[in-house]
Amino acid sequence: MTTARAAPRRTATAKGKASDAPTPAGPPVVWRPGVDAVDDGEALQYDPTAYDTLHAFALEWPCLSFDVLPDALGERRTEFPHTMFLAAGTQAASRAANTVSLLRLARLGRAGHGLDAPGSSSEDSDSDGDDDDPVLHARSVSVASGVNRVRSAPAAPGLVAAWLENGSVAVYDMRGGLGELEAADDNKPTRPRAAKQPPLASASHGVEGYGLDWSRAAPGRLAAGDCGAGLRVWDPRDGGASWAVSAPLTGGHTASVEDVQWSPTEGTVLATGSADASIAVWDTRAKGRPQLTVPRAHAADVNVITWSRLATYMLASGGDDGAVAVWDLRSLKAGADVARLAHHRGPVTSLEWSPHESSMLVSCGEDAQTAVWDLAVERDPDEEAALGAGAAAADAVPPQLLFVHAGQADVKEAHWHPHIPGMLAATAADGFNVFRPANL
Repeated sequence: MTTARAAPRRTATAKGKASDAPTPAGPPVVWRPGVDAVDDGEALQYDPTAYDTLHAFALEWPCLSFDVLPDALGERRTEFPHTMFLAAGTQAASRAANTVSLLRLARLGRAGHGLDAPGSSSEDSDSDGDDDDPVLHARSVSVASGVNRVRSAPAAPGLVAAWLENGSVAVYDMRGGLGELEAADDNKPTRPRAAKQPPLASASHGVEGYGLDWSRAAPGRLAAGDCGAGLRVWDPRDGGASWAVSAPLTGGHTASVEDVQWSPTEGTVLATGSADASIAVWDTRAKGRPQLTVPRAHAADVNVITWSRLATYMLASGGDDGAVAVWDLRSLKAGADVARLAHHRGPVTSLEWSPHESSMLVSCGEDAQTAVWDLAVERDPDEEAALGAGAAAADAVPPQLLFVHAGQADVKEAHWHPHIPGMLAATAADGFNVFRPANL
């Protein structure tokens, strides 16, 4: 195999904290998720040198969905410590306790990873001046309903759309709160406080849903798909102060529209993935049925789709069958994928192309794994022949699989940072992890 893979070692937890289990004698053995078993009484320990950084934090309640906001702190940032902004929606124990929040995470240093990991041979250890603990600032609004999905408008990051469990889509103007976060004093961390603020706009679908996306090519345009197979488009009016919401676009799917993705370059074109196992591509100017359909894109529900912003003819999908499929829109009518990545041992819950590498994407699933893939990597038969008896085991790990992040329970979404190459964030039932793999 020609690529580095990071996975927990066989000696403690994969959560970012050391285990009390004794470390066995001899060199560590790499554990491969989905390939190697874990014996009774055996614990797993992640390798801190596999990460450039790794942080964990949590809000009061779990978040099913979040988004990473673009910022004005600079492109392609590589120096620690880092600052990042997120939008998140909660799934609280009571409906009244739910919020949509904007978060600022500051002082994100190496935290004992990569160059600063114990035993690292680098002479640059601790050279980034990132000894301070991370700082969390938050601004929240009460939404009185569980949040299924949350997305921030690319051209106006403080404008946040939320798919609510009560069957409605709401848009919240949180630009004032974002301005406060941008000016926050990192020596005075703040905790979420829920303000009472009505949505700027809302529309009921009559049934809850998950598919939600803002257009990049047509600022202010929003699409929402629901569990009743409906798809609605929001068109901005009055300079973005209000929206005209379309009647449901039907005729494309026979079951829930699980995910929606606008074309990165065309303001009227979008793709949908459905629980009927199909993918469809629509042009909102054409009434009625979609322009292209792949009826059996997966062996089960299509949960998530992602449209590449760098190679705009590439689409990828993840399904209940655990597969990640890659599609070339130039030949989508033929209905054949150009790659099918099999690794997850449960439904794929999130999928996103990298904003910095056109061949790279991240997926996560109900198997508690967040996986980073590089489609440019191919299997090396000569290298596998040299492995001898280990070649069969190598076949069980796809060569495109670069990195596996484990240790989170019930992972729901993962996203790349638009300005920090290789930086990822993932949300799960037990909170957020922010990390950057060392081999990216």
